[in-house]
Amino acid sequence: MNFDLSEEQELFTSTVERFTSPIDVEARHRLRGRPGGYDMARWSELAQLGLVALGADEDHGGMGGSPLDLALVAEALGRNIAPDPWLENGIIPARILAAANADAALETVLSGEQFIAFAWAERSQRYSLRAKQAKLSGGKINGEKSFVMGAGLADAFLVTVDDGSKNAMVLLPKDTPGLDVRQYRLSDGSIAGELRFNAVTLQDGNQLEISDGQLEAIVSEARLLAAAELVGLGQRLLDDTNNYVKEREQFGVAIGSFQALQHRLVDCYAKVEQARSMLYRAALEDRTDGSNWQRAAAGAKAYIGEAVDHVAREAVQLHGGMGVTDELAIGHAMKRVLLLNRLFGDIDTSLGIYAEAA
Repeated sequence: MNFDLSEEQELFTSTVERFTSPIDVEARHRLRGRPGGYDMARWSELAQLGLVALGADEDHGGMGGSPLDLALVAEALGRNIAPDPWLENGIIPARILAAANADAALETVLSGEQFIAFAWAERSQRYSLRAKQAKLSGGKINGEKSFVMGAGLADAFLVTVDDGSKNAMVLLPKDTPGLDVRQYRLSDGSIAGELRFNAVTLQDGNQLEISDGQLEAIVSEARLLAAAELVGLGQRLLDDTNNYVKEREQFGVAIGSFQALQHRLVDCYAKVEQARSMLYRAALEDRTDGSNWQRAAAGAKAYIGEAVDHVAREAVQLHGGMGVTDELAIGHAMKRVLLLNRLFGDIDTSLGIYAEAA
């Protein structure tokens, strides 16, 4: 089987490489220190490169990127430990708005004019997509949402609410009366937030039409893209550690010459390669069978998450205590691994979804 990338896929990955290469540890610190933890001028540049437009099909004004195209972009972002919220504030909102046929809002997302955050998580609900604490009744929304990634920069929020009989999706501008946002920093340095709805009045056109099945399919794809970014992070962690053990000397020789460390690095190499194979297998899965595809995505995230978590911990061990600091790239990579491993379900949750669908 030919696993060579197409010309278009090579273009996507090289574009990401060029875009992310100037971001070293010092530049990352400066970026995270900005209001909202990010630079919106950089977001506009990312959108202009077409990386967000890959998330919508051509009928909705996008570029119609295939699952593998998107996975390759996510992997390249991970390999460069990119600080850009491409998945959480680009692809996921684009997918939701496209599914809801909200083309006017979608156009602003694809162009980078509008930054949207997806508010789905609630306290004590683990990873359930079913809204219970944010309720829509009598045209007003009350309740709370937590873990809203990108909340500090969002122009609007896509919010799941309980309308009494089912999940509903609403699009709320950040300046909606009665909507309060409390920001806090996540492990990877980005800023998320909690939303509080105090009798927020639903305006005409705020509610979107999207089914539970469509939302579950979008979340399954988000799991796969999170896994793809994890593969890239795992490769970066392995590369940096391999370079470090060749330079770090102990007893007058490079520690990379110690056989025990060589064995550990070989194990990490095997895990990264196996994770990449699992990613491509899931990305190329036939999507005509929706349940089987979603099962494959959950299984891939569980397998890849466990493998890359092992690589991250080994990288820190081989670097010593400084491996967890913000002074080294692997510290930033590991913190992003911890976050992605819990996005839309930790390893146990993803395995449960995989087993339930079997």
